[in-house]
Amino acid sequence: MLIDDLRAALPADRVVTDPDVLRSYAHDEAEWAPYELPRAMVRPRGAEDVQAAVRACIEHGTPLVTRGAGTGLSGGANAVDGCVLIAMDQLNRIKEIDPVERLAVVEPGVVNDDLRAAAAEQNLWYPPDPASSPWSTIGGNVSTNAGGVCCVKYGVTRDYVLGMQVVTGTGEIVRLGRRTAKGVAGYDLAGLMVGSEGTLGVITEITVRLKAKRAAETTVAGYFDSIVQAGAAASAVVAAGVVPSALELVDKHCLKAVDAWKNMGLSAEAEVVLLGRTDTPGDGEATTMLRCFEQAGATWAAMSTDQEEADALFSARRLAYPALERLGPVLTEDVCVPTHKIAEMLGRIEAAAHRHDILIANVAHVGDGNLHPLLITPLDDDSARARAQAAFEDIIADALRLGGTVTGEHGVGLLKRPGLVQELSPAVLDMHRAVKKALDPHGILNPGKVFA
Repeated sequence: MLIDDLRAALPADRVVTDPDVLRSYAHDEAEWAPYELPRAMVRPRGAEDVQAAVRACIEHGTPLVTRGAGTGLSGGANAVDGCVLIAMDQLNRIKEIDPVERLAVVEPGVVNDDLRAAAAEQNLWYPPDPASSPWSTIGGNVSTNAGGVCCVKYGVTRDYVLGMQVVTGTGEIVRLGRRTAKGVAGYDLAGLMVGSEGTLGVITEITVRLKAKRAAETTVAGYFDSIVQAGAAASAVVAAGVVPSALELVDKHCLKAVDAWKNMGLSAEAEVVLLGRTDTPGDGEATTMLRCFEQAGATWAAMSTDQEEADALFSARRLAYPALERLGPVLTEDVCVPTHKIAEMLGRIEAAAHRHDILIANVAHVGDGNLHPLLITPLDDDSARARAQAAFEDIIADALRLGGTVTGEHGVGLLKRPGLVQELSPAVLDMHRAVKKALDPHGILNPGKVFA
């Protein structure tokens, strides 16, 4: 039997079959995505443990699903029927930080903010910073090619992955990528693994690029009467040639939810808050952002002279999703559109909310066009759930019509599979499936995710 083989190949504390424990690890934060109870869970302490689990799953034809911290928002880490779950929480060591080469070697269970803190001790910086950075792990960030607040200027996770160790779909332990600043030997297989959502291999170690510690940021805040006005201000900032280190939108629904939870007192002043930051020396970029906010119709705009106040505003941005979850099940969008289409897309989201009679809150990385409409329904309201699903599909269709994509950083997982089929041509879908078949010939790695 599979369980017997796992227990024979691994130390006793690595294999978990307690149903209550399995249930707690069976799904990520995508509340609307389906999941099943796994048959067993393996908590590896090294690549060899993962290899043993993969080989056992190959032998028994058993699906294998890799899970990080479970902060994903697309169902990509959800257990499938009869699977073995690989939970990476014990692979959590920062193995090396090299201040000369400016790189770090980490295990996939390292929490994003823990790596950032360790790098800061060496006057270095790891830029990718998803809103879940206090909880999400580097392995999960790599799996979905996570972005974040500062990625408008500094790029996404893929831009910082140099190499990795992977257990393949045939049960081999291989190293992909490099440690050097440059390298074009062969296909970029490490880059292929980034964003593959556990469907092409199990990542057991990651080498990431670090940057020098950056300069202090200046924050510009603006209050607006509508999300369309705020979207126009964001587009104006980009059109003016400013490359902000952050440009974030938070609407009143989010601010009210954060206030109700944390009593931060942020929702009394505005319908929408636009938050810009720049780490370019001097006040030129900040002044330009301020002018763009004012010309787009801000009811109030200013450069912050109070760092604590500025940090509180950005904290509210990060707390928006968990605060909204307290109101009811949240269906999360992750569309991305060209920056000159931001205001139009925000208007279409607002129209979808009215058309389907659904509460849609909005947070967004508006500097790079990555929008996160959050569709909220009351508990046990099947009619509202159906209307929300219809709005969800309309938003995807609208983003594609405007030249956008169905997912900017959360991944396809389960929730975005229909959208992926709309976005990619049949020939390109066939290319993806050919890669999947070549690297996972037994079809055991996270089956049913990304592609039906």
